[in-house]
Amino acid sequence: MSDPTEKPLQKSPPKTVEEITAKNVRSIVELEQASQRATWGDRLAVRINDACGSMTFLWANALGFAVWMTLNTIILPQPWDPFPFNFLTLVVSLEAIFLSIFLLIAANRQAEVAERRNQLDLQINLLAEQEDTKGLHLLHLIARKVGVEEEGDPDIAVLEQATDPETLVDQIGKIEEEVENSRSTP
Repeated sequence: MSDPTEKPLQKSPPKTVEEITAKNVRSIVELEQASQRATWGDRLAVRINDACGSMTFLWANALGFAVWMTLNTIILPQPWDPFPFNFLTLVVSLEAIFLSIFLLIAANRQAEVAERRNQLDLQINLLAEQEDTKGLHLLHLIARKVGVEEEGDPDIAVLEQATDPETLVDQIGKIEEEVENSRSTP
């Protein structure tokens, strides 16, 4: 058994640009691998969607319909599906239903992957914002220490404040509401 007071082993922080880049690439690869971990149904839907979203599938369908209609109108003396091709209509309708279901499954899977990437982007952007705010604050302190005069720029004090994501969400909501209200008001 391990000692509960023992600290877990921590990886040493990256020391070179190559180590930082390798860490970032590893994170992206892990994200991609996580997006590949799908159920067999999801993988099947993506494969079917890829195959059916091709020009080959389009031409195969066009050729199949042309052969079907030609056989049932010109060639066969006793057609199995005479004009107006009720059985062909059934087959095409079923094909459309299943293809649209596969398309929706694949689209949902892609939306999940996109959401994961958006969350990663958001976290990186928030971290970058925090780093920028801290860097601006430190730069301001250094400038003051070496005697660089400030020219009374009011933006500096505002930009040194940390960005609060909840406040931004509230502001976006209020502005969207104002814009929507201004559009509906003549």
